[in-house]
Order: sequence, then C-alpha cells, then structure tokens
Amino acid sequence: MSSAFAAGRFDRSPATAGLVVGDLVVLVGLLWMGSLRHNANPIKSPLAFADTVAPFLIGWILASVLVGVYSKRARRSVRDAALLAGGTWVIASLIGAGLRATTVFHGDSPLSFVLVVMGLGLVAFVFWRGLVAAVTP
Repeated sequence: MSSAFAAGRFDRSPATAGLVVGDLVVLVGLLWMGSLRHNANPIKSPLAFADTVAPFLIGWILASVLVGVYSKRARRSVRDAALLAGGTWVIASLIGAGLRATTVFHGDSPLSFVLVVMGLGLVAFVFWRGLVAAVTP
C-alpha cells in the first residue's frame, strides 16, 4: 500500500512549501474578507474566526491529497495549475460547507453561501496558482 506522498502527489521541495504558504494566505484571506463583509471582526473574535477557517482547511487538506495539488504537475503549466487548484477548491469547499452544516462547527451552509464561497474561492485559487505557474520557469 503506497501513501499519497510516495505516489507523486506531493513534491517535497521549497517550491511546494511556498505553494502551501500561499494557499493558506488565499484561504484565510478569502474567509477573512467574508467575515468582515458579514460584520464579524476576526481580530476581536479569533476563536470564532478559527472555527470559520477550520472546516475549509480540513476540506483543503483532504482534497489536496486526493487531487494532487502539491505534485510537480501543479507547477508544470498554467492550465494544469488552474485545473488542479480549481478542482481542489471545489472539493474542499463542499467538504467545508458540509462540515459547517453539522453541530461541530458554527454557522450553516445555505445554498447561497456554498455557491458564493465556492465561486469566490475558485477565482482566488485559480488566479493565484495560475500566476505562480506563469512566472515559474
């Protein structure tokens, strides 16, 4: 039985470390802006904000292993970067929204929320990963 790390789904390199950091910035930034838009202050309520981020971070981690968004392929071309990032976010946002619909996390997941978080995240992750692939030799 092979692990995702041995199957080429995770490239252990400084470039991948940079992608992980950038992805975290995009994820937290997206949810930070959403919190502010809904009159919640992440600085004044850091635990509530962490509870907002957690289900989507769990979703991103699970989806990233499944899709292989940290493989060498993820930096090979703008097209590959965009497809892998977009696919990962769609799965991650559905997992995150599903977790928010439980009693484990606060909030809920009406269809409008799911569509907005999925759509805005899709734009953000595809843009970020496409930009990285475009400027990486």
